Amino acid sequence: MATAFDTTLSNLGIGRSNSGPTVTTAAKADTLTQNDFIKLLTAQLKNQDPTDPVDATQQLTQLAQFSSVAGISEMNTTLKAIQEKLSGTSTSDALSYVGRTVLAPGNTAWPRASGGLAGAVELGGDATDVRVTIQDGSGQIVKSVSLGAQPKGTVNFDWDGLTEAGASAGAGPFTIVATANNNGAKVDSTALVWAPVDSVSMPSGGPAILTLPGIGQIPTTAVRQIG
Repeated sequence: MATAFDTTLSNLGIGRSNSGPTVTTAAKADTLTQNDFIKLLTAQLKNQDPTDPVDATQQLTQLAQFSSVAGISEMNTTLKAIQEKLSGTSTSDALSYVGRTVLAPGNTAWPRASGGLAGAVELGGDATDVRVTIQDGSGQIVKSVSLGAQPKGTVNFDWDGLTEAGASAGAGPFTIVATANNNGAKVDSTALVWAPVDSVSMPSGGPAILTLPGIGQIPTTAVRQIG
């Protein structure tokens, strides 16, 4: 049975389906705008039967429902657009990674042209002792860097490229091992290394994939920092 509200919608050229307040106009089939609300309210007041006026509370409830649905629809559309933008990477954005260095999870690192290397450690909790061990290609420890006590989060480190004996450790690559504990209890730790981006691939869906020497392929979402 059609209500006074439905009749008013019809007079305005606006229809709604039985499944919910889906608004349809001759020019646009989207959502009810603020101007539509004003037109709707004015027309309903103008066209109502003076001997049997529409209950004001019911009228406001209907308008609030339409406003809520329209707002949710608009919000969903906006969120979807944001999600697509965040989950995808344009070709130009992806290609901009090539030739640059990125900080990402990994254990293989090359020294800088000036010698030494930098990186970081991600800690899953507070630690009383954080240590970075640097190994050469044969697995021999060339340097152990103590970072001391550190709070949960990311802590940077910088190695000068010298062995414990003070000699040059060579050209690498080197293996980075991060360890951490809190008064003897192990704390989750992840080594982050700087690596050059060799190439980029664009899958049909999701983020672009970067190829890093010694590390392999990682999604752009795994990049912590761009150099």
